[in-house]
Amino acid sequence: MGYRDNSTSGVAVNGRAEGMYMVTSGTHVDNRCCFDYGDAETSNEDTGNGHMDAANFGTECWFSPCHGQGPWVQADLENGLFRSDAGSSQNTSDTGTGPLPFVTALLKNNGQNHFAPKYGKAQSGGLTTTYSGGEPTAGGYAPMHQEGAIVLGTGGDISNGSIGSFFEGVMTSSDDVSWAVSPPWAP
Repeated sequence: MGYRDNSTSGVAVNGRAEGMYMVTSGTHVDNRCCFDYGDAETSNEDTGNGHMDAANFGTECWFSPCHGQGPWVQADLENGLFRSDAGSSQNTSDTGTGPLPFVTALLKNNGQNHFAPKYGKAQSGGLTTTYSGGEPTAGGYAPMHQEGAIVLGTGGDISNGSIGSFFEGVMTSSDDVSWAVSPPWAP
């Protein structure tokens, strides 16, 4: 079962900065698309690269190589689950969240040229940044073209093959894109 609201207000659109986090089960996952939480198309259809900005959690390896078995926090920016500007993980230590029972999955995106997925143990401790850098190099991602729908447990085009458990989450948006790139991103 998923959740979707196509008629929202205050959600980032058209290249505005945004961030989102969710607390999710680290063990109730699979390798199907897409257990997402975040910003998606308002039409329920894939309207192109950069029209989504959602945190994804699962074991689906969209772009090889994927190090470890996952599950991973990835950015669903439409037409791929991204772990770097090239799509695949460029961070060999990003092998997934391992056996954590509860995971905080976070995605920050300035909507223009920079995104960063992060994760941590939901009960305590800090966050691990798995990538912090440019938007995907394929066309359409910089700047983003978010549409402002909210999805939970599905993809932007209503892809519903995944499983997951959602416990809490927050989405933020800002007209000020400088918050996401200065000072430098840190865990």
